[in-house]
Amino acid sequence: MPLCLVILVDTWLQIRCSGLKILVIAAITWFTVHSHRAHEAVQAAGTGVGLIYRGTILEGPSHDKEMRWLQARKQAQIKTLDKFSVFHDFQFSDRCPESRITFKHGIVDDAAKQYKAIHYDHGNGLAAADVDADSRVDLYFVNQLGSNELWRNLGKGQFENITELAGVGLANRISVTASFADIDNDGDQDLFVTTVRTGNVLFENIGNGRFADITQNAGLAYSGHSSGAVFSDYDQDGLLDLFLTNVGRYTTDQKGRGGYFIGMADGFSGHLHQDRSEGCVLYRNQGNKRFLNVTAKVGLREFGWSGDASFADLNRDSFPDLYVLNMQGNDHYFENVKGKSFVDKTDVYFPKTPWGSMGIKFFDYDNDGLIDLLVTDMHSDMSYDLGYVTQEEEKKKSEMQWSNDVLKGHEKSIWGMPFTKIWARASLQRFPTRSELKTIGRGG
Repeated sequence: MPLCLVILVDTWLQIRCSGLKILVIAAITWFTVHSHRAHEAVQAAGTGVGLIYRGTILEGPSHDKEMRWLQARKQAQIKTLDKFSVFHDFQFSDRCPESRITFKHGIVDDAAKQYKAIHYDHGNGLAAADVDADSRVDLYFVNQLGSNELWRNLGKGQFENITELAGVGLANRISVTASFADIDNDGDQDLFVTTVRTGNVLFENIGNGRFADITQNAGLAYSGHSSGAVFSDYDQDGLLDLFLTNVGRYTTDQKGRGGYFIGMADGFSGHLHQDRSEGCVLYRNQGNKRFLNVTAKVGLREFGWSGDASFADLNRDSFPDLYVLNMQGNDHYFENVKGKSFVDKTDVYFPKTPWGSMGIKFFDYDNDGLIDLLVTDMHSDMSYDLGYVTQEEEKKKSEMQWSNDVLKGHEKSIWGMPFTKIWARASLQRFPTRSELKTIGRGG
């Protein structure tokens, strides 16, 4: 099955293969996938553009209507190019055959033929880093069923599979995502992999594309419903610490094909059951490749069902603050107090957050030296199934239909993707003493 490049266009998937140029319009993100559905869609679409709505390829009038809409969006964006100061004149093209990458994504049955609305359907991550110090970025693919794979960049757009050499396959685990970080300050990238109830893993990079499993000695052998792993030096001692996000218990003890834990029938409503909560963990890097759980010690708590998080120094005091996503409730913002503790300042700076946060990116969008925030939202537009409709009608999906009993914390929720502009109030000190955060826009 070939690797296909997918552009996410609002609620639509636009797929191009066979080396054709990609129409980059109205796209909010792009990623690679290896699903049977995507492959079949590409085969059905041939060498043209396949527009997919909920797994169905649009044809005839529906397809033509959407293509006209996409072209109109393209022209509208082209008219704004004179306002752009960043590099933007580029296109993407599918180079999978030339890359020699043959990784196949295997998914558990709960995300396929026995589909349940639980968190297996979020898929897997991909990590990129130069693992062998040859100045080329290598790729680590993560799998639910089957081996993870590490592909060494050979240059000129070509890769080779060095998974066996590296010893990082983890074929018998249900992996979720991975992160590279130099945890021992030896100049190379070590690897941390999260899993669903099969034990997280820390690999030390021992050089020449090889890794050693040091999980047990490092104190990172947590086994639960883990998701994102974020490295940052929260206490500024020169060592990278680890913040591990855990979703919450959504599986039973019964195992299915490939050894995965079968999901609960009511797994999507797990946030309503306090006994299913599974808190995130902050590990402090103690040095000598050892970590210590300091979550309670630094005052971190009340995370919700989290799949990801990010550090950023929002108040400019040199200590990274922490924003934790909640995919079924309200997010949390913790201000770092000189690397000694964290204080929940969500109500002060983020009084309303998405109900269903899935992705996060801190970046300086207007180059004013201050970090801004974009949070992507998923679940808050899932309450209203309209079927195939026009683009204007599609926006009605953000009109929340679930009852307040389901929407835990709904009083502080918004429905859509918030974009937050961060202002800093200057003072006579080196860093501002106070930051003002304001949500200036959101998707609907």
